Amino acid sequence: MTDAGRIRTGRLGAGRTLGAVGAIASLLAVQPVQGQWVGPSFTHEQATKGRTAYETGCASCHGDTLDGGELGPPLRGRLFLQQWGGKSVAGLFAEIVATKPGAAPGTLGDTVYADLMAYILQENGVRPSAGELPTDLPALNSLLVPSYGRTASGGLPGGVTLPPPPDTSPTPLDEFTPVTDEMLADPPAGDWLTWRRTQDAFGYSPLDDINRGNVDDLRVAWSWSLPPGSAEVAPLVHDGVMFVHGHGDIVQALDAATGDMLWQYSHWARGGRSPSVKRSIALGGELLYLPASDGRVVALDVRTGDVVWDQQVGDDERYAMTSGPLVAQGKVMIGTTGRAPGGNYIVGLDAATGEEMWRWWTIARPGEPGGESWNGLLLEERNGGSIWVPGTYDAELGLAYFGVAQTYDTGPLLEPLRGPGVTSDALFTNTTAALDPDTGELVWYYQHLPNDQWDLDWIFGRQVMTMPVDGVEKKVVAAAGKVAIYDFLEADTGAYVDSLDLGLQDLITAIDPETGAKTIDPAMMPGPNHVVTVCPHAGGAKNWIPGSYDAASSTMFLPLTEFCMDLTPGPEGTVTSLSSGVNWTVRPRADSDGNYGRLQAVNFETGEVLWTYRQRTPWMSGVLATAGGLVFGGDVERYFTAFDTESGEQLWQVRLSDVPNSPPISYMANGRQYVALTAGHGGGISVDRTPLIPEVRLPSSSGPVVWAFELR
Repeated sequence: MTDAGRIRTGRLGAGRTLGAVGAIASLLAVQPVQGQWVGPSFTHEQATKGRTAYETGCASCHGDTLDGGELGPPLRGRLFLQQWGGKSVAGLFAEIVATKPGAAPGTLGDTVYADLMAYILQENGVRPSAGELPTDLPALNSLLVPSYGRTASGGLPGGVTLPPPPDTSPTPLDEFTPVTDEMLADPPAGDWLTWRRTQDAFGYSPLDDINRGNVDDLRVAWSWSLPPGSAEVAPLVHDGVMFVHGHGDIVQALDAATGDMLWQYSHWARGGRSPSVKRSIALGGELLYLPASDGRVVALDVRTGDVVWDQQVGDDERYAMTSGPLVAQGKVMIGTTGRAPGGNYIVGLDAATGEEMWRWWTIARPGEPGGESWNGLLLEERNGGSIWVPGTYDAELGLAYFGVAQTYDTGPLLEPLRGPGVTSDALFTNTTAALDPDTGELVWYYQHLPNDQWDLDWIFGRQVMTMPVDGVEKKVVAAAGKVAIYDFLEADTGAYVDSLDLGLQDLITAIDPETGAKTIDPAMMPGPNHVVTVCPHAGGAKNWIPGSYDAASSTMFLPLTEFCMDLTPGPEGTVTSLSSGVNWTVRPRADSDGNYGRLQAVNFETGEVLWTYRQRTPWMSGVLATAGGLVFGGDVERYFTAFDTESGEQLWQVRLSDVPNSPPISYMANGRQYVALTAGHGGGISVDRTPLIPEVRLPSSSGPVVWAFELR
């Protein structure tokens, strides 16, 4: 089955037909009269003939048992009913007629299509009756695809008329307005439109109804369970509608005030690809953009969850997308992750159609700028350069900023060739890249840590802020690496400005004040014959879980981890953590008191540390600062805590059902302020820190829940 709405032209069959494809398309817009829905009716004979037709022409794509195949999604079960359950039979019938058979859609004739429809309904729990499934439009439009699954008993018999449902009040979808470029650049105070609310990635809320004076009255407003699996995506909110992401490429629209579900979309991953972790979804216009586990970006209608377009981005199974989209200048920009030869890339898709407009490779190509920085390696021998988090954007400068990760194959770069013009810097790894969203042109780049032999990628942060540079207010990009050092770069040119070392690393011994070039302690270079202890661990003192920046006070609130690693030579002939022949293991810092979690408030203009809160368990959720003088964060022990932004004093705390892996957000709905986040462990950083805290037990399985809090 293809996505609803993709109707092809052509005949619908021999004899008396349903009219034409155009007639079916117009049918889909018909709204049945309330109380007129009835259960579909078909005969056993119809379903039997439909099975024969299915086995002949459909099973090769959709599987022998309708559970999905390499080329087609399932036609029964959870995914199928989530798409079609509760909708008119006419819509599903129209989809079958318009797309089957693939070589000549609409040519089987009304009777065969009705037989196929009967078989599909039977396999989804509808029982045969005495009446045949009709083929005329009004009759089909009054029938309802059931929302229940295949059961041994229960369900509605064919032809049963249901009483009208209770009169429902308007939903916030009725008042949903398009998300404009102006909104994305300067969101309404009560909205949360991107993963960090604003395109500059501050992650700060201007709301202050919930504040340091009343936060102790915060309580659960509602909760909503998501499918099992890791949950790292921050919810988005606009006009009182919350959009949440569930493991397995499921998107749901909720009433942000009540938690009631408004619609759901479930993506069928082509080729049986396993679900992968995601870090964001995105809004733009009247569309929601989902990065799917089979390397596709899917655009959904925000009011219905219907697919508007579906574009392949990852060329094959070696590419995934775990970061999330950035929407700007009519483009949807997203980068890939993976270990494919030749590395990863960022694409710019037309936001309205999904057409790929440009592609920028994160690994420099031979003969192009940076191409000689790979120690003489052929292109197919280079890899890495993943995009782990969404990019940021500055509307005034018209530039999109992405952090590019390290290479996975460190061994060939360990010993430099030192040939003419050849380096082992490995561009564009560990780099901030500024791209033109219209063309994908690389406007400037800055490499923070060349030849990364420690898996300490410099990819996180990329906030765009205003600071005094040589006495003049300028826009700068703050770019962080796992070593918890921030580099500050001029946003228009990439010129180096300054660095801020938060004191949790021992790899870099000096930073050139003019260029930002780092001096590495030579004793820290890994090798096959010795053990090296390096701080921090490859999991990062700073990782993807984001900080929150209050521009009014120039204060960044950062969740950090205090831990180190041993790089130990692996047995010869074995696969090791790094291809230089070493494995990493976790260890506390030499001066550790057993407190690994650090929440720090730092003035980014002066570099002054305003306060530090330390605890045993590491932070997991990222943090949210608000105009109410609060900063919220969640940790491995499942605690969600609020602190005073001025003093660092703990003011409120609640224990959640699972480890909170997604950044908290704050929004307004029905005139009330809410604070919300998703709990559900499973990401890499909820695992690599646990050896430090053996007394802490994670839930035996991940049970993600969206939690929303309000004042009593």
